[in-house]
Amino acid sequence: MGVGLFNLSPVLAQNIDLSHGGQITVTALGGFDWDQNNKSVTAYDQAKAVRGNVTVTADRLVALYRKKAGSDDNKQPKPEEDAGQKNGGDITKNDSGSNEIYRLNAYGHVHIYTNTDQAWGDKAVYDIDQATLVLTGKNLKLTTPQNLMTAKDAMEYHSQTRMSVGRGDASVTNLKDGRRITADVLVGYSKPTDEKDPKVKSTPANNNDDMTRSSKLEKVNAFGNVVVRTQTETVRGDRGVYVPDTGIARVVGNVHITRGANQLNGNGAIINMKTGIAHMTESPGRRVQGLVVPNESNNQPK
Repeated sequence: MGVGLFNLSPVLAQNIDLSHGGQITVTALGGFDWDQNNKSVTAYDQAKAVRGNVTVTADRLVALYRKKAGSDDNKQPKPEEDAGQKNGGDITKNDSGSNEIYRLNAYGHVHIYTNTDQAWGDKAVYDIDQATLVLTGKNLKLTTPQNLMTAKDAMEYHSQTRMSVGRGDASVTNLKDGRRITADVLVGYSKPTDEKDPKVKSTPANNNDDMTRSSKLEKVNAFGNVVVRTQTETVRGDRGVYVPDTGIARVVGNVHITRGANQLNGNGAIINMKTGIAHMTESPGRRVQGLVVPNESNNQPK
């Protein structure tokens, strides 16, 4: 098994955030390829990168590195040291830790996780400078203790702004009660939690690490083909905003509320996802239209 260590400068941490902490440790069963010309290290076969509480596993990991500002670019490794590094040694050893990783690419069965949050995909690109993760592939998924986000085309996680983006038939589901909203694009904003996750034991290694804290979904903005489902109704529209704490969602633009064969059409609606009740809101100069079928049951619409 090979190991490579890289030193980076710490910045603000937010959950799945490789831009925070000290060294990044990379291990792999299949060994390493070190390309000094392109300044990259490739780890093969059950590759793993760890920094603080963040772990990335994949079939293949490619770390792109550069010289740290102020380091000696003219210093060359000795031949015997160079050979040792190609076999999976510490590539920062020869120049006193003067290299830093600025991007990590993961390919095949990608799994990124912390003590609280997890993400899955086929390919991941993590820009450490911007603290941005982009996942693509099939079965894209991002979970927190409270919510599940899925998407078909791409999923993004912006650590510095605590923003998660799902693109292509995206959905956010509350794992406790099953409340769900879907749209072409969903943008979720999380707020930092003041208290650490009680399930995570405090240790000298993580006692002061913000990544042991679980973020909480604060708001979700929905764009295009928005669908909100309650126990009895389905609400469709062009755009929407959902606040999980209150359970209130607002949908606007070509809104249709369906309950079995009953349907109301209008410009906007407010949905209480805790009670399952939706109200069509009035729009100046416009009428609310509807089709009401007598004796219609209250079954969940299909």
